Amino acid sequence: MSYDVVVIGSGPGGYIAAARAGSLGLKTAVVEKDKDLGGTCLHRGCIPTKALLHAADVYGEIQEAAKMGVVADGVRVEWAKVMKHKTQVIKSNAAGVAHLMKGRKVDVYKGFGKLNGPNQVVVTAEDGSVETLQTKNVILATGSKPREFGFAPFDGKVVMSSDHILDIDRIPGSLCVIGGGVIGIEFASLLVRLGTKVTVLEALDRIVAPCDKDMSKALTKELQRQGCDIKTGVMVKQVDNKGDRAVVSFDDNGSTGTVEAEVVLVSAGRPPLTQNIGLETTRVALDERGFIAVDGMMQTAEPGVYAIGDCVNTPWLAHVASAEGMLAAEHIAGDGPAALNYDHTPCCIYSEPPLAWSGLTEDQAREQGHDIKVSKFDFARNAKAAILGKKRGFVKFITDKQYGEILGVHIIGPQATDLLAEPALAMAMEIPVDEVARTVHAHPTLYEAIWEAASIAADRAAHG
Repeated sequence: MSYDVVVIGSGPGGYIAAARAGSLGLKTAVVEKDKDLGGTCLHRGCIPTKALLHAADVYGEIQEAAKMGVVADGVRVEWAKVMKHKTQVIKSNAAGVAHLMKGRKVDVYKGFGKLNGPNQVVVTAEDGSVETLQTKNVILATGSKPREFGFAPFDGKVVMSSDHILDIDRIPGSLCVIGGGVIGIEFASLLVRLGTKVTVLEALDRIVAPCDKDMSKALTKELQRQGCDIKTGVMVKQVDNKGDRAVVSFDDNGSTGTVEAEVVLVSAGRPPLTQNIGLETTRVALDERGFIAVDGMMQTAEPGVYAIGDCVNTPWLAHVASAEGMLAAEHIAGDGPAALNYDHTPCCIYSEPPLAWSGLTEDQAREQGHDIKVSKFDFARNAKAAILGKKRGFVKFITDKQYGEILGVHIIGPQATDLLAEPALAMAMEIPVDEVARTVHAHPTLYEAIWEAASIAADRAAHG
C-alpha cells in the first residue's frame, strides 16, 4: 500500500497526527504494536492513573464529609471494583480512538513498525507476518518507557515500574517511591490516602523540581500531613528484593539509611523508544540523550521524516505530543503552521492537592533578568474553597513589573488543573495581567482566586 503519511505509534501524539492528516485529505495509516490504540497515555499512563486518583479523591471527600454534617458509616475501598472502573475507562477511550481513525479514513496496522529508509515502513505483526508500506512522509510517535536501574531490576511484584503498579491486585501496606517527580508523587498521593505507608526518596533538594519552589514546598507539607515520609537530597544505592518485600538502602549526606516496603516503585524518568526502529537507514539524528533531533516543524534531519511526543526532547506531556502531531500533519499538508511556544506549556500534577502551572517559575524569571512582581492569593480567603472544605493552596502570578506581562502562573489547590486554563490563555494571547483583573469573575467560585491574584498584581486588590 502507498500513503501520503504513515504514523508509527498511536498514543496521543500519533493518533491525533493521523486524525489531523486524514482530515486534511492525506492518505494516512497508523501503525501500533499494542493490541488496542491509544498508546502509553491511555493504557499505562495518564488515563488509568487519573482514574485511580479520582477513586482516592472520592474516598477522601466521603471521609471529610462528616465535617459538613454528611455522615457515611462503614466507607471502604473495594480495590477490585476500582480496577474494574479503570479498565472500563481505558476500553471506552480505546474504542473512541478506533472510531476516530475510522471516521477520518485512517488505515490501522497492528504490529511493530520499523523504517526501511525514509519512504518505507515495515510492519511485523504478532504472528510474524510482514507488510511493507510505501509512504511520502513518516511521523515517528514511538514514545518512551520506564527507566530501569541495575540495582533495582523490575520483577513486577515487589520492584515495580509505573506500568506494573497500575495493575497491582491490592492496596499495598507499604510503598517506597524512588523518585519524587510527577509520576512518583501521583502514586504516593493516591496510595497514602488509601492507607498505605508511603516513603518518597528524591535525589534533588525538593520534590517535583520543575514546578515553582513555593508549590513544591506547599505540596511537601500537604503530603507529609497526609502521612507521607518524604526524604530529599538522598541517593538510592541498593534495593534488596526479598520476594515478598524489599529493603531500599540510600545515602543521606554520608549516612546510610534504609526503608523496608512491600512494594518499591521506581519512577526516575522515562528514556525514549528510539532503538530498533530503523533510524540507521535514514539521516535521522539523535541528541546526546538519545532523543530524536527535530526542528520547529518537528521535522528530522531526514526530509519527510517527523518525530513527536516522548521520543523528542520536548515536555513529556500528552497534550504537548498532540499539539506536535497537529503541527507535523499540517506542515506535511503545506498549511504553514506556526512553531509551538513551549514556554507556555500547561503542566499538571493530579495529586491532592493538585498542582498546575504555565510559564516561568519565580527563580527562572529572576535568572533571566526580568524585573518581576510576585502576587499571591491564598484559597484560605476564597469563599467557594471554604464551602468545599479545601482551603489549602494559592494562586501565584509572576508578572513583569513595568508592563504587566504575565510571565508565569502557578496554582496549588482545589481544581487547579482546570483553573489554569484562563491565565494560560491570557499568557498565550499576551493579555496583560490588568486585563485579567478587570474581567468580572462570578461569585462564589474557585476561579475568583485567579481574579484576586491578578488584582494584586495590577495594584487593585479587592481583599488585602
